[in-house]
Amino acid sequence: MAYIEAKDVVKTYHMGNVSINACDGISFSVNEGEFAEIVGPSGAGKTTALNILGGMDTMTGGSLVVNGVELSSLSNKALTAYRRDHVGFVFQFYNLMQNLTALENVEFAAEIVRNPMDAASVLNEVGLSDRMNNFHRSPRLYHR
Repeated sequence: MAYIEAKDVVKTYHMGNVSINACDGISFSVNEGEFAEIVGPSGAGKTTALNILGGMDTMTGGSLVVNGVELSSLSNKALTAYRRDHVGFVFQFYNLMQNLTALENVEFAAEIVRNPMDAASVLNEVGLSDRMNNFHRSPRLYHR
């Protein structure tokens, strides 16, 4: 059996009288240790599929089993544990606490995991040891 098994996954958003299928019967499987990627044009449902797989969104229909567990059967508390213990997210548009340094942001995130790595070591491993004490600055638009 595959580590991830998605069968006919559907996600429908309702906005007034309009229904939008962000995922319309997606099926795929991924074996443990296998590398997989999701590709497709803008609006195809890639982000929605990843949010469902990561337990950040729920599906409207279909089945999604990860490591033998049907995600749609999990309670909110169990989904929180699933996200905390089994899922890692890298967001395209990250959100850092602006009043915390890079080190403090990583330490803050480490508070919710079972066996956190040392925050300074993590920053060193990703080549950010020289930015450990820097604060995040929001991107600004400059006009000339």
